[in-house]
Amino acid sequence: MDHHDFHAGERAVQERAGERHIAEQRLGLVADAVMAGARPFIARQFMVVVASVDSAGRVWASLLFGKPGFAHAEGPSLLIEAPFGERDAADPLWANLDAGSSADADADVQLGMLFIDLGSRRRYRVNGVVRHVNRRQIEVAVREAFPNCPQYIQRRELQPRASAVVPVAPVQTARGTSLRGTVADIVRRTDTVFVASRHAQGGADASHRGGHAGFVTIVDEHTLRIPDYRGNSLFNTLGNLAVDPHAGLVILDFDGGQLLQLTGTATLLWDQADATGQTGGTGRCWEFQVEQWILHDTPLALAWRYLDASPYNPGIAQTV
Repeated sequence: MDHHDFHAGERAVQERAGERHIAEQRLGLVADAVMAGARPFIARQFMVVVASVDSAGRVWASLLFGKPGFAHAEGPSLLIEAPFGERDAADPLWANLDAGSSADADADVQLGMLFIDLGSRRRYRVNGVVRHVNRRQIEVAVREAFPNCPQYIQRRELQPRASAVVPVAPVQTARGTSLRGTVADIVRRTDTVFVASRHAQGGADASHRGGHAGFVTIVDEHTLRIPDYRGNSLFNTLGNLAVDPHAGLVILDFDGGQLLQLTGTATLLWDQADATGQTGGTGRCWEFQVEQWILHDTPLALAWRYLDASPYNPGIAQTV
């Protein structure tokens, strides 16, 4: 097993947060292969969050869906079944993979993946390099894999009628740059956000952020503010953003059956005044400058049932 170490951005954020010693103690959680106990968990999932980078260096977060078993670990690789005819052409992921496969053969095409079971609050991160992509599947050579804590995940489960995973056709798409109307409404009421970031050597990474509805605030029509709560002290996402500010967000509108993808840049804010406890006592948050958004229907007919909010969420639940 290769020795894993934190990159300079992660170390800098750990130091500033005063949690470097905790991060060092938890470094052993990160492996260069999917651990045996996580393989059945991955195989049970019907959804995976994917982080990718486009030809202009913009970072995108995507959601892929399929029947349980569509993603599985085999030896040092992870495979995602993604038949060409079932791909959402509006999702930048596919163009990012095509651009990478047609570029310099020596250049790595990086993907970050997050497997998350909202019903059980379990999640597992896998980051790696695309080894092969064709009209049927994506094969990723695993570079690092590790579990995450269950904090800040709002529990939801699929309704039985959606378990058949029925495609939606046609998929309708809208694009823009300003946070208005339906897009702003989706942001204001969300309690779950998935984040994509990257580091030139460390690769792409996908992570989760959650809180009470309204925890993501709209500063203006081009800016979001997201609090940074206490976590596992590894600071993978913030460490990446400290070095490369490009980031992507994807919000699943559980009630409306839509996906909102946003790409832009992030700025870390420290020692913020927080009289109402919106940061959970950390005084940390980050602002996301929106460069572009894409709003489209989910590619599958999914119906979710809300169960409960995370008991770890800071602040008071809002009605939005």
